[in-house]
This record gives sequence, structure tokens and C-alpha cells, in this order.
Amino acid sequence: MSSVRKQSRDKRGKKPTAARERKCVRGPCVRRTPELTMAFRLLVRRVCGVSVRDLQRLPAGVLCSSSFSSRLNVSQPLLSLPRLLPLASCRSVSFNVQDHDDFTERVINSQLPVLIDFHAQWCGPCKILGPRLEKAIAKQKGRIAMAKVDIDEHTDLAIEYGVSAVPTVIAMRGGDVIDQFVGIKDEDQLDSFVQKLIG
Repeated sequence: MSSVRKQSRDKRGKKPTAARERKCVRGPCVRRTPELTMAFRLLVRRVCGVSVRDLQRLPAGVLCSSSFSSRLNVSQPLLSLPRLLPLASCRSVSFNVQDHDDFTERVINSQLPVLIDFHAQWCGPCKILGPRLEKAIAKQKGRIAMAKVDIDEHTDLAIEYGVSAVPTVIAMRGGDVIDQFVGIKDEDQLDSFVQKLIG
């Protein structure tokens, strides 16, 4: 047992503390906490459209360095964009609507047909229908998009489209409502609903 205790201590015989666990990479030491890492990931995802999987491929020094911009060489492309940032050039098939302007741009003006999933965080059936819808959309391999609208955050859109119960799904093509349903449907019914929108 004494060998195990000795391994968990540093050279001076003291237990490692948060200050000793810091990693230094060209600049001031920054403690790599889950909160800091998550904040960095969210920032990069919003700015560049990078997924979490792509962030995990980044060198460890980039995530824990406070001087991220100083590590970049201006003469080189940003972390070889084609390899590490494949999502930056293409939009996701499923997305959360941010505001009314985002809805207009990505749903009404969309060249693809769009399924609009009006849902709420407190809605049990919405949590069942959401993954089923995403699965039905994924089968279409980019021929249709799905917009997720939280009715508590975007009450104006829910009122505009006459949503009185959730989950409500509206199919839209070229800015026009094609079809809609309220409640849960099984996977076969969802597949035929999506096919009707594409057809």
C-alpha cells in the first residue's frame, strides 16, 4: 500500500494540488477545468461550426492554452481547415432556430424542404418524437432539413403558425406549408410524411 501512496505524491512528497496540475503551453498557466474546456468548445462551435468530435482531434495544447491566437501561424491555414473543420462549409440538416430572422433565412428561404418541430423542454411526447424525426430526416441523406423551434423561447413563431399543442410538426417547401400533424407518430408514419414532403 505504501507504494501506491508514494505514486500519488510529487517529488517533494506532497499531494498534487490544482496549482500543480496546471499545464503550461507558451504563456500563462491555465487550469484545464471541464467548464473552461466546455466554454471553449461552445465558442469554437458557434464561430466556426466545429463539432465536438472535431475539437477532440485538436492538439491538447490548443485547448488548455489561454493564448490560443498566439499559437496560430498566420502563414498557415487555421489547423488545416479541410481536415479538422468539415462542418464549417456545410450546414447541418437539423438545427435549432435562434430567432425570427434565423427562421426566415433557414426555413422560409430554404431551397430544401423543411420539417419544423415545434416542441417544449417540459413536453414528454416531444422527447419521444424528436429522435424519431431526426432518424427519418437522416434517412433522406440531406434532401430535407429539420428546424427545431422551442415554443417557450419563440412564442411568436408558435402563434404565427397556429401551434396550440406540442409536439406539432409542420412540413414546409418553398415557404409554403404543405402538411402538418400534432402528437406522436410511429417511424413508418413519419417516413411516409417525409416522403410526401419530398415528392
